[in-house]
Amino acid sequence: MKNKSLSKKLEDILGLTTSPVAIKLIKADEPLPSIKEPTQRSRYCQLLMLAKKGQPLMLTAESIACPAAKAALGLGPLPEKISSGEMLCTLGLFMSKEAVAKTMSMIPRIELGSTKAVVAGPLRDFPMEPDVIVIESVPEHIMWLALARNFEEGGRLSFNSSIFQAECVDVTTVPYLAGELNMTPGCYGCRQATDTPPEHMFIGIPAKLLPEIVESLEALSEKAMKAVREKSVYALYAKGLRESKT
Repeated sequence: MKNKSLSKKLEDILGLTTSPVAIKLIKADEPLPSIKEPTQRSRYCQLLMLAKKGQPLMLTAESIACPAAKAALGLGPLPEKISSGEMLCTLGLFMSKEAVAKTMSMIPRIELGSTKAVVAGPLRDFPMEPDVIVIESVPEHIMWLALARNFEEGGRLSFNSSIFQAECVDVTTVPYLAGELNMTPGCYGCRQATDTPPEHMFIGIPAKLLPEIVESLEALSEKAMKAVREKSVYALYAKGLRESKT
């Protein structure tokens, strides 16, 4: 299935209100694509915010504004002020610098210098082969996408997050490196710096898994999804509660 078809199926089946975002990491030995950068230096989460609303955009080491995301994506080193815990402790995100330092030491990052840019744009008309697809939506939508991953083979899923660097690490770097989907409730940075509403969360899906997940989602929508959304079991239970009060 092509990008446009995959995107339409995701949007129609789930009822998404924002476009799935395709992401491409440009490797150090690859030429930069002819894609515009935002009109001002932007954080990675802001790139995804702009991308889901319009055309593909690109950030390089020079135009990315968040040093933590820059390091996560392999575009630059992690500043000592962040790795030591000084900055995040000042923000009130952790009780101590030691807690921050422990967290930062465990965060997955793409190898420094292995990439030189990141491109993000709506999946429906993304101009290149993506590495990761990020979907921002309500928990019910994320639930179906996660279930679709297990639909054929079953099993359990494990999710990796420090509730920090949600978009650059949890749903981009982790799926990129591990080759498996990952979800996150969001983080301080993306909720402060973008228009993400309180009720939304995120899931990152390696592009190679997306066709299978969409096919499974179609199967789920034929029976299971309809039953859940009709809430017939709840309706019957609520009717019993009402009748018991009369």
